[in-house]
Amino acid sequence: MTASTNPSGALSGVRILDMATVLAAPFGATLCADHGATVVKLELPDGSDPLRSLQPVKEGVPLWWKVANRGKRGISLDVRKPRGRDLLLRMLPHFDVLVENFRTGTMDRWGLDAETLWAINPRLVILRLTGFGQTGPYRARPGFARVFEAMSGFTNLSGEEGGSPQHMNFPVGDAVAGLFAAFSIASEIARLRADPTAKGAEVDLSATEALFRLLDPLAIEHEQLGLVRAPAGNCATYTAPSNMYVSLDRFFFSLVASSDAIFARLAAAVDRPEWASDERFATNIQRVVHLRELDRTLSEWFAARPYEAIERTLEAGGVPFSKVYSIEDIERDPQFVARQAIVRLPDPQYGSVPAPCIVPRITGREMPVPRTGPDVGEHNAEVYSQFGLSASELSALKAEGVI
Repeated sequence: MTASTNPSGALSGVRILDMATVLAAPFGATLCADHGATVVKLELPDGSDPLRSLQPVKEGVPLWWKVANRGKRGISLDVRKPRGRDLLLRMLPHFDVLVENFRTGTMDRWGLDAETLWAINPRLVILRLTGFGQTGPYRARPGFARVFEAMSGFTNLSGEEGGSPQHMNFPVGDAVAGLFAAFSIASEIARLRADPTAKGAEVDLSATEALFRLLDPLAIEHEQLGLVRAPAGNCATYTAPSNMYVSLDRFFFSLVASSDAIFARLAAAVDRPEWASDERFATNIQRVVHLRELDRTLSEWFAARPYEAIERTLEAGGVPFSKVYSIEDIERDPQFVARQAIVRLPDPQYGSVPAPCIVPRITGREMPVPRTGPDVGEHNAEVYSQFGLSASELSALKAEGVI
């Protein structure tokens, strides 16, 4: 497998075979592609990856697929068939990382267990991203982002006090797991690059554990204080003030004044400078104790004024805040525009499509804009020819439903 010749990314030269479906694990591979890795996306020949049917879809074209799998070349292969399995094993010595997210034990049943893969490529990193991990009583359970979010304790922190916990209208669990996948790949590649004799590894990544890893204080506050954190609406119960407020003209905005210095500036801005020395509000610990009283007064002050006036006041006072943005707001905001936070990915159907920029930026390093995600088997001829397959062999494999 010829690696990318683009030297821009830190992962340039890393070769990843992404045979995962839907979003979490493929997102991790996409992040690696953003930073220079050569990623080949392997799909079943029938194009049945569920991400191709998730909204948004325009006239049968899977728009989410285009941006979620950007920067990858696409091949089709049914590894469940003997010839498909043989072809996968033939390719593996030319890859550094294999990404999969099938239910635990699935690859083993196909004759593609870790020992078989390592016999072909001893330095291969096998990243397995599942809902619950490779061990434990739930190891074979299916799962999607909302399941991970609910079980991890993440969803239990969202929603109105006393009401139903709430999911957000986006699979944040998949995104978080994908971030951990990219981190895992980069970590293992750093290890292998440091030691030419090092062996590969099996990365056992549980999406549920990835989300739980974000929630550092939950276990310690439960053990030491007997607290079980619960939904509190838009109000944070660990710092104050930190809430969602609404202006007279019905603009919603989020404001945070955690530090005592920032709170003093906020107090002055809302014509309550005495709050900075009031024993109820002088420290964050006391502000949390008197949270409802503080928020009630702030809410009343903001509700009596139009947003533009509030914006000028808070900016002049150096108070952190932001209106709640829609995608329309993001597209026209001068900060996003100045940093080109939305880039246009070259696309064979639409010419180009908008998508988030590469994150993070590396100062002094130009990051090339990737193209959109590939069609099913779009690069079969290009990729398989590198492994010596002729056009006639590819035609035969296609006729058998292997590619």
